[in-house]
Amino acid sequence: MGSVKARIEQIREQITEANYKYYVLDQPTLSDETYDSLFRELLELEKKNPEYNDSSSPSHKVGGPPLEKFSKYHHREPMLSLQNIYSEKELKDFYERWAAVINNNFSIIGEPKFDGLAIELVYENGLLTVASTRGDGETGENVTNNVKTIRSVPLKLRGNYPSLLEVRGEIIILKEDFEKLNQERAKKQEPLFANPRNAAAGSIRQLDSKVTAQRHLDLFCHSIGTIEGINYKTHWELTQLFSKWGLRTHTLKKELKSISEVQAFFNEVEQQRDSLPYEIDGIVLKINEIKNQRELGFLARSPRWAVAYKFKAQEGITELKEVHFQVGRTGVITPVAVLEPVSIGGVEVKSATLHNEDQIKALGIKIHDTVVVKRAGDVIPNVQSVITEKRTGKEKPIHFPKNCPSCGDKVVTSEEEVAHRCINVACPARLSETLKHFASKRAMNIEGLGDKWIDILLQKKLIHHFSSLYDLTSEQLQILERQGERSAQKLVDAIQKTKHNTLDRFIFALGIRFVGERTAELLALHFGNLERFLEAKEEDLLKVEEVGEKVATAITQFISDKKNRTEIDKLLEKGVQPKPIKSHGGTSLQGKTFVITGTLPSLSRDDAANLIRSNGGKVTGSVSKSTDYLVVGEDAGSKLIKARELGIKELSEAQLKTLIG
Repeated sequence: MGSVKARIEQIREQITEANYKYYVLDQPTLSDETYDSLFRELLELEKKNPEYNDSSSPSHKVGGPPLEKFSKYHHREPMLSLQNIYSEKELKDFYERWAAVINNNFSIIGEPKFDGLAIELVYENGLLTVASTRGDGETGENVTNNVKTIRSVPLKLRGNYPSLLEVRGEIIILKEDFEKLNQERAKKQEPLFANPRNAAAGSIRQLDSKVTAQRHLDLFCHSIGTIEGINYKTHWELTQLFSKWGLRTHTLKKELKSISEVQAFFNEVEQQRDSLPYEIDGIVLKINEIKNQRELGFLARSPRWAVAYKFKAQEGITELKEVHFQVGRTGVITPVAVLEPVSIGGVEVKSATLHNEDQIKALGIKIHDTVVVKRAGDVIPNVQSVITEKRTGKEKPIHFPKNCPSCGDKVVTSEEEVAHRCINVACPARLSETLKHFASKRAMNIEGLGDKWIDILLQKKLIHHFSSLYDLTSEQLQILERQGERSAQKLVDAIQKTKHNTLDRFIFALGIRFVGERTAELLALHFGNLERFLEAKEEDLLKVEEVGEKVATAITQFISDKKNRTEIDKLLEKGVQPKPIKSHGGTSLQGKTFVITGTLPSLSRDDAANLIRSNGGKVTGSVSKSTDYLVVGEDAGSKLIKARELGIKELSEAQLKTLIG
C-alpha cells in the first residue's frame, strides 16, 4: 500500500504544481490531455483508498455532496466597499485630498476593477480553511466547498507563507465561458444569466458544489484582511508575495506617480475593455505605501486610501416596442428588438439582437416588456434580461413568422439547430447579403464596391447575382448619382481585376454554409483547381483536413444545386478563372498553431497567414491553450495579454521567417 500512497501524493503534487504554473506563472507545463488523465487517475486511487483522504487534495476541485444551506461566517476584519468616481474632476478632488494628508510623497497602484463576486479566502498555516462571500461586510456566507472547485484557487499555499492570511479577491467567469453557459441554459429552456457577474455569483451560491465545478470560474486576488507572520512595506510588494504563495493576481496593473499617469492608465485600460476576455467596469486606485494607507485610515464603509474610477455604463433599461425579423445571407431569420431609444455609454441604442426563438423563450420576453440592454464596444447590443416587476398586463407574446418576411416562402426548421431558415436562394434579402459577402475584403475583395453600392445596384436592377457584376460597364455606372467617368471606370476595373483571385477566396466568396476562410483554404489546397472541387463527392470531401460530415453535406448540396452550378458556369463564361494557391510545400511548421496580432513590418496579416499555412502550420483567430505561437506586430492588443497569461511563445516577423527557415 505504500506505493499507492506514494503515487497519490505524487499526482497531487504534479496537479498542484501544474495549477500554479498555469494560473500564477502563466507557464503551462502539462497538456489538457495529460492534466485530465492525471486527475482521473487521482480520483480513482482516492476512491479505492479513502484512508489517504486529504483536505488539500486537488480532487476537491470536482465538488462534494450537496449542502442543505450555507452557514454564516464572521470576517475578522470588515470587507469594505470602495467609493466610486466617474470623471477627471472627481479624480483631481480625490488626489488632492490624498496629497493634503500625506504631502505628495506617495505612489498609486492602478488595477483593473473586475465585475465579479467579492470573496475572502482564509488560510491557516498555509491551508485553505474558509472561503466566504462579502455578505453585509461583517458577515458572509461560507462557500468553501464551492470555491475549492476553482482551479486557480490553491488549497495549500507555497513557500514562506504567513501563519494566518485573509486574502480578498474577485471571482469571475470569462466572457467565452459565460456565452457557452447561457447557450446550454437556452437549450434546456432555463433562465439565462443577465451578465457574467450574475453567472459567477449564481455559481458560487450553488448548494451542489459539483455544479460549481462545471462553471469554469476564476479568481484574481487583490487585497487582504488579517495577516500574521509577514511584513511588507507596499501594496506592490504584497502582490508579489501573493504570487510566491501561489495566489493569482492580475498582470494588468501599474505603479503610477502622478495624476496625469493615473488618467493615462484609465484611458489605456478603457480602450482595452471590450477586447479583454473578462468583464471589468473601471480601475481601482490604491495608495501604494502601507504607512500612507494607515495614515489616511478608513471611513465607515470604505478605505480613504483607495477609490474605484468607473467607466461609462454599458447597460441601459428601456422598453421593447416591437420585434422585426431579418433574413441573413444563409437564410437564417434573426429577431431584432426595436427599442425605445436609450443612451448607453454615450451611444444612442435603438435596437438589439434577440438571437433566436430559444433565447426569447429562455428570457420569457414579450413585446412592451421593460428590458435590460447591454452594449460592448462594436458588438451588436444584446437584450440581457426582463424586469418582470414592471409588467402592466399589456405585454404581448413574440411569434416567429411562418413565412419569410422578405420573399414569402415557407420558413423551415430542423431538430439539428435552433435557427428558423428561408431556403429560397433567390430570396431578395438573401441576395443582398450574399452579394455583399461575395464582394467583401476577405472574399473576392472588390475594392470600392461597398454595401451601399450593392443596395443601389440591386435597386436599379443592374445586378441580379454574382455573374452580373462582371457585365457592368462604365456607362451604366455613370448614370448613378456621384459616379463620374473616372470613378465608374475605376470600379469596373476593380471588378474585372478579381477574375483571377485565388481558389480559396473564390470558394469562400460563394457563401457555402459552414465554409469559412480556413475551410475554403484547405479545400483549395486539397483539390488544387475549381474543376476537381466541383466534381468532388461527399467521400472525397471527408478526406480534407477539418471537413466533417456536416460540412461535406453542405458543400455537396451547394455544388449539386442546379441554380448554383448555373451561376458558377456563368462566372466561368465571363472569364472568372480562380488560380491555385501557391504552396512552397514546406513542412517546417507542421502541427503548430499560430495566432497573428498587431501590424507586422513587411507582411500583411493575410500574407503572414498564407506563409504559415503554406509551410504546414495552422492559423486561428483567437488565443487558447492549444496555440503554440503568437506572431506579434506593433499595436498588439488583447491577444498579446491573453497569450502572456497562458505562457504562449511570442514571435516577431523576423523570428517567424527564421523558424520557417
